[in-house]
Amino acid sequence: MSLNEIFPNPTVKNVIFQIRFPSLFSMDSLVGDYQLRIMEMFPKSELFVGKRLYFGELPTSGKIEDVSDDETIIKKIWRFTTESGILLNVQVDSLDISSTVHKTYDNRRGKERFRDLIQFGVDNFLEVAQIPKINRIGLRYIDECPVPSKGNVSFRKYYNTSLPIKRFPLKSATNMSFSAGVKKGEHFLTFREVFEAEGDKLKLVLDFDGYATNIKAADYLSVTDDLHKLISDEYEASIREPVYRYMRRKRS
Repeated sequence: MSLNEIFPNPTVKNVIFQIRFPSLFSMDSLVGDYQLRIMEMFPKSELFVGKRLYFGELPTSGKIEDVSDDETIIKKIWRFTTESGILLNVQVDSLDISSTVHKTYDNRRGKERFRDLIQFGVDNFLEVAQIPKINRIGLRYIDECPVPSKGNVSFRKYYNTSLPIKRFPLKSATNMSFSAGVKKGEHFLTFREVFEAEGDKLKLVLDFDGYATNIKAADYLSVTDDLHKLISDEYEASIREPVYRYMRRKRS
């Protein structure tokens, strides 16, 4: 089975990309130039300012609110948003992009490809910031998948599950979860599988969080491609044919 097709009803609900880099003390002066470069695609902009978590000895009162302004580190988040609600956040040490609308990463037949958005956002940022190295690249897919019933047999027809349903049958479960962190070649993956039952409402969440560390900035896109391949392979290893049929249905 291949994920080359674009599904009208995909299980993916949120996809997040992030890079982390050494703190840029010049970010305040750089972000205006970056905004101009991405404004056509991300026309909406906001600035959020808050207090970072305070690390150190608290005042004698023991209350965080009594830390003086001089001792508090200010956290700034510059947020840019597309008309369809895709978010791009910039902080002094990170950039992330979050989408709930994309159906494909790099399928040439797709009108909107998440890879193109990553390339647009990061290429423009690197031209402004000119950082030589990225501390961490992360790509995360969160899928909400259908559960036909609370029967083990039907569930296994849909999923190659990691949940201990032989010991704890679904018919008596209100929730169940599995998590594993593994190294795959030079990269890493955290996989989570969560079954949730609220009355008659059944749901399986498949959460794939791939990441790489210490990357040359020039190699960020090829590394992101590797992370996507890693996640795609694990997704295919988790689902069976009925889920493909579900994703091929047109949304009502």
